[in-house]
Amino acid sequence: MEFYRSHVLVCTGTGCTSSNSRSVISGLRKELADKGLEKEIQVIETGCFGFCNLGPIMVVYPEGVFYCRVSQDDIQEIVEEHFTKGRVVQRLLYHEPNTTVKTQEFNDIEFFKHQKRIALSNCGIINPEKIEEYIARDGYFALAKVLHEMKPEDVIEEIKKSGLRGRGGGGFPTGMKWNFAHKAQGDQKYVVCNADEGDPGAFMDRSVLEGDPHSVLEAMAIAGYAIGANQGYIYVRAEYPIAVERLRLAIEQAHKMGLLGKNIFGMGFDFDVDIRLGAGAFVCGEETALLTSIEGKRGEPRPRPPFPANSGLWGKPTIINNVETYANVTRIIRNGWEWFASMGTEKSKGTKVFALAGKIKNTGLIEVPMGTTLRTIVYDIGGGILNDKKFKAAQTGGPSGGCIPAELLDTPIDYDNLIAIGAMMGSGGLIVMDEDTCMVDIARFFLEFTQDESCGKCPPCRIGTKRMLEILTRICEGKGVPEDLENLETLAKTIKSAALCGLGQTAPNPVLSTLRYFRHEYEAHIYDKKCPAGVCKSLLSYKINEDKCRGCSLCARNCPAKAISGKVKEPFVIDPEKCIKCGACMEKCKFGAIERK
Repeated sequence: MEFYRSHVLVCTGTGCTSSNSRSVISGLRKELADKGLEKEIQVIETGCFGFCNLGPIMVVYPEGVFYCRVSQDDIQEIVEEHFTKGRVVQRLLYHEPNTTVKTQEFNDIEFFKHQKRIALSNCGIINPEKIEEYIARDGYFALAKVLHEMKPEDVIEEIKKSGLRGRGGGGFPTGMKWNFAHKAQGDQKYVVCNADEGDPGAFMDRSVLEGDPHSVLEAMAIAGYAIGANQGYIYVRAEYPIAVERLRLAIEQAHKMGLLGKNIFGMGFDFDVDIRLGAGAFVCGEETALLTSIEGKRGEPRPRPPFPANSGLWGKPTIINNVETYANVTRIIRNGWEWFASMGTEKSKGTKVFALAGKIKNTGLIEVPMGTTLRTIVYDIGGGILNDKKFKAAQTGGPSGGCIPAELLDTPIDYDNLIAIGAMMGSGGLIVMDEDTCMVDIARFFLEFTQDESCGKCPPCRIGTKRMLEILTRICEGKGVPEDLENLETLAKTIKSAALCGLGQTAPNPVLSTLRYFRHEYEAHIYDKKCPAGVCKSLLSYKINEDKCRGCSLCARNCPAKAISGKVKEPFVIDPEKCIKCGACMEKCKFGAIERK
């Protein structure tokens, strides 16, 4: 066994890889070899640390020094200063927002202080391509415990008592779902993992698969034992090449060690896992459409009942859980249901992973106990709003979710609270918006997405979302009429009650929530023909302030529509008939003379 005085963990998740972390790793290994330090310093390729906007990230142990935005140009200095002279490279440390403080240790950074990592506990810690590192973190111990010490009914009861609810959107109790499939009659049963996260801005499942793929495989085997299944399928987006590659490698390694396949642990239990690639259809995130796609057919939802637990894949009893749900299972089995149930709220136990994005300083992947307030997420973990602007709203649950206004910042985030305020947990996308966001335009954006992704099978979704989108587009263009608000609400309620699947039933949520909390913005668009946030182009007007204009002609020279005229050293004028409202003049003006209204 080799012993190293330092271990250097470098992120190779999608985010850091796109920031050239691979070249950082190769450069680091070369520099260490040149200095004769390759036997003293071990470089470990890990999954996502979560702090995505700071990549590539490098953490040095045992000190726990956290370096961010590391480039190839920094390697020589890191090796010379840190590994040779024992001096931390101060300029690469994390700088806390709104302070002059540079934080050295990983655990002292505010972004991580308020988190509780369970599903993400191995991400950024182990090399996901080495099964030995997963085992060293108690990997596959839960499967061994289940097969040697527990009956299928005991496993289901443990999951039930833990209070684990599905992390894919609906929040259905996981233990109850497993129990239905366990009791269902069938000569063949299946375990399916839904890794088809299609929400804009969501990357929770991808990061778990990239950073800890064995946790999902182990949990699926446990689920197979619990319900009496011997075959599992992971339905993953083809747009996730790193996740797919690591899943395939993990399956191969588990087979070689006898942790998948025949007679696992010599207990007579057989279980295998295959991968199926999705082609990017958002509707295939809906469980019945996903099953249809695995069967090789067009991904369209099926009427329910029967539910998949009784008649799922090829008509056989099937359970479907998403990646994050499975990632919690092994921890529950190892630590006991009481441990998991001690976290969170009364009806929402454990933690939740969110992809934090939008107008926020610290973007990335976070995991917090259920019941954590939105204020804690936005200001303590997220570091506040970009450019210190005002928080306006947060959109949770992707296109199926709703918008949470500033007055509800102190709402504890769990399944029931979010539903009560017109939002939903969803799979965990959380997009933060500032004062410059138009909520009507946001509702239009999400509805345009769901309308485009509708499979078209049922008229309420196919036609209803199209009519709603037409109304929203008309309002954004300044052509809205008072009756549009009533028509939007009527259409939304009809679609929610009549659509075939969850995509259609939840598609109106962004519209309903923005109408509920930001109705004044709709009214401004309709009655005043103004966009309060200055986003909707058709409702904007640009004017040059004569008192501020210096007559430099820069605005006129950069106007693509030739809509600005005047004489040098005299105030210029914008022709509203010719103006295409692109904002180029405002961007180029050095004196703040262009006003947008």
